[in-house]
Amino acid sequence: MDFQTIGEIVIPSGYERVPVGKDSFGKWLRNVKLKKDSRIHLYDGRLKYNQSSQFAVLDITVGNKDLQQCADAILRLRAEYFYDQNNMDMIRFKATDGTELSFARWLKGERYKLSRDKLLPYISGKSVSNKRIQLEQFLEVVFAYCGTISLGKETHLVSDPNDIQIGDVFVKAGSPGHAMIIVDIAINRKGEKIFMLAQGLMPAQDIHIVRNLIDEKISPWYKFTSDPKIITPQWVFYRNELKTW
Repeated sequence: MDFQTIGEIVIPSGYERVPVGKDSFGKWLRNVKLKKDSRIHLYDGRLKYNQSSQFAVLDITVGNKDLQQCADAILRLRAEYFYDQNNMDMIRFKATDGTELSFARWLKGERYKLSRDKLLPYISGKSVSNKRIQLEQFLEVVFAYCGTISLGKETHLVSDPNDIQIGDVFVKAGSPGHAMIIVDIAINRKGEKIFMLAQGLMPAQDIHIVRNLIDEKISPWYKFTSDPKIITPQWVFYRNELKTW
């Protein structure tokens, strides 16, 4: 593999990457490093049985518990972006029951307990000096109580596929459901866009960029066609499942 980051993955001929802001989520995603080992590992260190779907593996932690699955992988990426920006106030997510989980308040001692299927915030008075450790502890709570249903509620429909942006997500809310994130976009002179998709899965495993098995000439890039379906190696989405933050 002759590329070290998402932004170094080769673009098909005739396309160029869309411009992004200096401090944008899109810029940050392009700078995410890729592992030299392109095999997918599970949270417990074992190799995933099926190694046929991925093009590359992101060098982003999956943790050591079976928590960071599909929607959680997207929340991880957003949390890591805001953490790198030192914007702790933006590391907040709605749980499936609607409770806001806030990392800024977590740092001040807020914790959550489940009571009659509802998360209730309380002040623990306990804190850990290492902010990174606290982020990992906070995200374990997020992963336990957020999922595709909450992600679907937190995001908004992209009515025109031409308006896609890096960081947008495909979401099929439910049990089972699935979610994937657009980690890069390129465009040609005709204004036609192609995009790259990354995902996590269950059991919790390395976040990885998926191959395009339908159009291997442009893989790992995808493009919208007359077919409303976006066929990925392990899930089929529809254009009306494209969401933005």
